[in-house]
Amino acid sequence: MLFAAYFLEAGLLLIIIPWSGFWDRNIFASFIPGFGRLLASPFVRGAVSGVGVITTLAGVVELIAALAVRKRDAQGADGAGA
Repeated sequence: MLFAAYFLEAGLLLIIIPWSGFWDRNIFASFIPGFGRLLASPFVRGAVSGVGVITTLAGVVELIAALAVRKRDAQGADGAGA
């Protein structure tokens, strides 16, 4: 469950942050001259958001798997007692 929570949180942040004002106030962009222009590119923002979508999907898959194991264990415990 912890992996699922981490993947969901990280994925949602990677989807949202590149399109927010926080992304534009990056401290690394002010120190490295060309880095600011690269970060402002919609292609880079889209790529980071794409990684966020993949990470979120991995979190959903992990959550479904964890819930399936819990359900299977609960059904096994009910059947063993009968």
